[in-house]
Amino acid sequence: MEANRFGDIAAFVSAVKAGSFTSAAASLGLTRSAVGKSIVRLEGRMGARLLNRTTRKLSLTDEGRVAYERWKQILEDLDEVEATMALRRGRPTGTFKLTAPLSFGQRHILPILDAYLKQWPELRADVWFTDRFVDLVEEGVDIAIRIGAPKDDSQLLTRTVAWQQFATCASPSYLARCGVPHTPADLVGHDTIAFISGQASVWRYQTPSGLYLYEQPGRLNIDSSEAMREAALTGIGLIHLPTYITGNDLRDGTLVEVLKPYRASPDPIRIVYPSKRQLSPRVRAFIDLLIERWEPGVPWET
Repeated sequence: MEANRFGDIAAFVSAVKAGSFTSAAASLGLTRSAVGKSIVRLEGRMGARLLNRTTRKLSLTDEGRVAYERWKQILEDLDEVEATMALRRGRPTGTFKLTAPLSFGQRHILPILDAYLKQWPELRADVWFTDRFVDLVEEGVDIAIRIGAPKDDSQLLTRTVAWQQFATCASPSYLARCGVPHTPADLVGHDTIAFISGQASVWRYQTPSGLYLYEQPGRLNIDSSEAMREAALTGIGLIHLPTYITGNDLRDGTLVEVLKPYRASPDPIRIVYPSKRQLSPRVRAFIDLLIERWEPGVPWET
């Protein structure tokens, strides 16, 4: 296959994945015009229109859908050959793509990424710290860090590497002023700081009579867990957050946990990656480093 045809195919596949010429151009380091010309050349060679273009989005024609599936597989097979060669050389290369939840990623994945990139200077990384669900296969991501029970998906492999534990806490000044709740039912009447999302904020507790759900709106409602922590430190009210956010504060006493006997069961923190015949060196090396760093105990345990 001549070199420019390979580039045209890569541009076409990237445009379909990204949903636009502009996004594809950014990922490939090309101009939007260059991506458009690549696809026009492909359509000329194929003698068929591959994409329907509108001002708002791209969509595949029937011929384009067939071509996309075949060419996407060819590019994935080429990536696997390169990964195999890199494995034989014993070092990761290429671009490592990772996604993780926002606060967790910034606090606990970024330091590992820093060490990872310093260890492998030939590697580069694209990282998405977001609470948006990312489809690894569709978006071409190597690894996701996810929290919660896995969903059945034959295309993905998953490995639990740690646990998320929620804890209810407040500043000493708040507890001195408003009192300490001794049971989950005592939360009624307390000032709480709740997380704003598409769903109602629910604080879960395990009691002798079963699971207790506290679903009252907060006195203060914020769309950022980091801002919730800051608000609790100033004495505004109680928060219910994972200890990977509040662990250091609980250890140094700037926040005090309440209702600890009623902690709900922790949620698994998992590495998720696409199922392939052979794990690429960049994925294997990152997993190995993460496990090594957390083997003595994850840094937020309390």
